[in-house]
Amino acid sequence: MSPRRPTMPPLSRLAGCCLIALLLALPFTTHAAQSLRYPATPEGDAASPLVIHGALDLPQVRPLLDAFHRDHPDVALHYRNLSTLALHERFLRSPAEADVLISSAMPWQYRLANDGQAQPLDTPAARRWPAWARWRSELFAITFEPIVMVVNEAIIARFGEVRSHADLLTLLEREGESLRGRVVTYDPAISGAGYTYAIEESRLSPRYWELVAALGEAEAALAETTGEMLEGLIEGRYLVGYNLLGSYARERLADQPRLKIVVPEDYTLVTQRLALVPRLAPHPEMARRFLDYLIGERGQEVLARATPLGAIHPSLEGPGTAAALRRQRGEALRPIRLGPGLLATLDDLKREALLTRWRREFTRRERR
Repeated sequence: MSPRRPTMPPLSRLAGCCLIALLLALPFTTHAAQSLRYPATPEGDAASPLVIHGALDLPQVRPLLDAFHRDHPDVALHYRNLSTLALHERFLRSPAEADVLISSAMPWQYRLANDGQAQPLDTPAARRWPAWARWRSELFAITFEPIVMVVNEAIIARFGEVRSHADLLTLLEREGESLRGRVVTYDPAISGAGYTYAIEESRLSPRYWELVAALGEAEAALAETTGEMLEGLIEGRYLVGYNLLGSYARERLADQPRLKIVVPEDYTLVTQRLALVPRLAPHPEMARRFLDYLIGERGQEVLARATPLGAIHPSLEGPGTAAALRRQRGEALRPIRLGPGLLATLDDLKREALLTRWRREFTRRERR
C-alpha cells in the first residue's frame, strides 16, 4: 500500500488554488523567446482567442499586451515575434492564421491593405485618428520612431563628434581603414525595414550613394535586424551603427554609457509601425477590439509611458510622444509617408534596380 499523502489544510489549499490561478493568468514565453502567450483567467467565461503577428520585439510589445490582457482577462492571447519579411511571407502562405499584423516594413503592410487583404475598423478612435497616420479605415500607424546612428565614445574621442549623415560620410572617407569591419548597417536585400530606409534615403539625399560606397570601403557588416546590430555594438565588435531603430536603441543602450545615440541633425527618417486586421482574421471581433485599443488613448498612453516606441495619439504630449519629438527636431524629421508612393518601392523592376545599384556601390572596392 502506498503511503497516504498528508491532507492540505484549508488555508494552504486556498493559497495553492490562488497561486495556480495567478500562474495561469501570467504570460509565458515560448519558442526561444520569440513568442508570448497569455492564457485566459480560469474565472472568465469561454476564452476568446486572439493571435497577433508582429515585427516588434518582446520587451517593447510586452507592456502593451500586459495592459490589454488586464482589461480583457477572458482573452487567450498569443503573440508571435517575426522579422518584417518573415511576417509578410508567413501571411501570404497562411492569410487566415493571424488576427492582427503589426510591422515597420511599411510598403509591405500598405500593399496588403491596397490588395484588399485588410478589413475596416469603424470606431470613434479610428475616425479621429490623424489622416497622415492611416490609410482609409484599414491601415493605422501606431508608433513614431526615428532612425538613428550609434557611435562608440572611443570614435568621438579620437575623430570628433558625428552629428549628421554628412559627418558620417566624412568619417568613413577619412578613416575607413581604421574602421574596417567595425561598422554595421542593414542589408536591404534581406531586411524589409532596411530596404525601406534605403529607398527613402536615395530620394532624400543626393549623397546617399556616396555613403553606401563609403560603407563598402570600410567593409561594413550587414545585418537583418536592429537587434543584431545592437548586440555587436554592445559586445564591442562594432564601433559605429548606421540606420538603427531609435526605439530599440534607446532601451537597449540605457546602461551602455560608452555608446551614444545620434539623431542626425541634417535629416532623420521616421518610421511608423502599421497595424491591420486581415480580411480572413479567424477572430475578427477580438482583432478589431485590439486594434481599437492600439489607437485609443489607453493603448497610446502605454506606448508613451512604458515603451520607447513613440505615441501618435493627438491628445498626448510630453515625453514619449510624436508631438514632443516634433518640437525637439522640427523640420529635420522626415516621416516615411503613408500613401500610394509606398507601392512604387515594391515594383519588382524598381526593387531590383535599387538593390543592384546598392550592391554595385557597396562592392566598388572589390571590383578595383
